[in-house]
Amino acid sequence: MMKTNRRNFLRTTAAATAGTMLVSPAFAMNGAKSRYQISLAEWSFHKALFADEMTNLDFPKVTRELGIDGVEYVNQFFKDKAKDEKYLGELKKIAKNEGVTNVLIMCDGEGMVGHPEKAEREKTVENHKKWIDAAAFLGCHSIRVNAGSRGTFEEQQKLAADGLRMLCEYGDTKKINVIVENHGGLSSNGEWLSGVMKMVDHKRVGTLPDFGNFMINRDTGEEYDRYKGVELLMPYAKGVSAKTNVFNAAGDEANMDYYRLMKIVDDAGYKGFVGIEFEGTELSERDGVIATKALLEKVFKTL
Repeated sequence: MMKTNRRNFLRTTAAATAGTMLVSPAFAMNGAKSRYQISLAEWSFHKALFADEMTNLDFPKVTRELGIDGVEYVNQFFKDKAKDEKYLGELKKIAKNEGVTNVLIMCDGEGMVGHPEKAEREKTVENHKKWIDAAAFLGCHSIRVNAGSRGTFEEQQKLAADGLRMLCEYGDTKKINVIVENHGGLSSNGEWLSGVMKMVDHKRVGTLPDFGNFMINRDTGEEYDRYKGVELLMPYAKGVSAKTNVFNAAGDEANMDYYRLMKIVDDAGYKGFVGIEFEGTELSERDGVIATKALLEKVFKTL
C-alpha cells in the first residue's frame, strides 16, 4: 500500500507540473539567466515523508519534476544513514542523474551547540561531525545547525559561538560550511545571531536567513521584525530560506512582502540558491511548492 501511494504521488506530481516546467523554467527570467537558483527544502514535503508516501531517495526526483535545481536535505528523513556510504552513494547518484545540486543538510536533534556545559557542547560537536562528513560525500556546501543555548543574552552568545567555532574547525577539514538558521528563541533575534557570527569569526560560519522564522517566544507572541532581521543576517548568509505559508489572490505571500525581502537579499550582493520551504496548510505540499516557485520567479524579474 505504501509503495502504491508513493508511485501515485510521484506520478501526480510529474503530471501536475509538466506544463509549469515548459512555460516557466527556473532559469528563464525575461530571457536572461537570473543570478539566483531555486532549491527545495525537504521539509516542504514532511507530511508525505512521514506518511511514507515518498522517501528521502525520492526527494531529488520530485525536485527535478517540479523544475527546481537544488535539494536541501533534512537529516530526520535519513537519520540512520549518515555513515552508510552505500546509501549515500545511491542518493548522490540519483541526484546526479536527475541533474539537481546537493546544496546542504539541515541538522536537528543532535544536541545543543551552545550548551552551558562544555562537555555537552563537545558532545554536540561530535554528533554533528557525521553530518559534515555526509555533506562532503554528497557534494553539499554546508550543514545547517541550530544555535540553541541557555543563560542571559550575552552568555548564550558566547556559548553558541564556542560550539560553532569547534564545528567550523572540523568543517574546515572537509571544506563544509556551518550555517545557522533563525530558528526560534534568541536565534530569531537578528542582533543576537549577527553578534554570534562576529564572535565566531571563522570563514566557515554563516547564516541561513529564513523569511518566516522570527518568532522569539510563541507563548508571549514576541516576534522580531523580519525585514530588520534579514538585513542584519544577510552579510553572513551562505544560503537563503524562502518560507511561505499563505498566498493571496495575486499569488503573493499574504503575510510578508517578498519584493522587499528579496530586495534586501539582492542589495547584500548575495548570489546562489534561494531555498523554497513551504509550511502552509491551505494548499497541498506540492501546490504550495509550485506557488512559491512561481512567486520567486515573479519577484526575481523585478530585481
